[in-house]
Amino acid sequence: MSNSGEMTIYTKQGCPYCAAALKHYTEQGTEFKQIDIHDTPGAKEEVLKLTKGQEIVPVIVEDGQVTAGFGGG
Repeated sequence: MSNSGEMTIYTKQGCPYCAAALKHYTEQGTEFKQIDIHDTPGAKEEVLKLTKGQEIVPVIVEDGQVTAGFGGG
């Protein structure tokens, strides 16, 4: 698989949209790094920076593109 960029998905436990995003990308065979915003020091602050202050997850960062939220596959 020629995945040129890296994907990072910021999530939190109990979030159905996060679970849907993880399932979607896993089923597609997309490699990604998952970061739980409550378990990872500094992650919540990073999400707020990426979303310009919006408290929303999942936040998907792929090749520098930031997507806040997940609407399904």
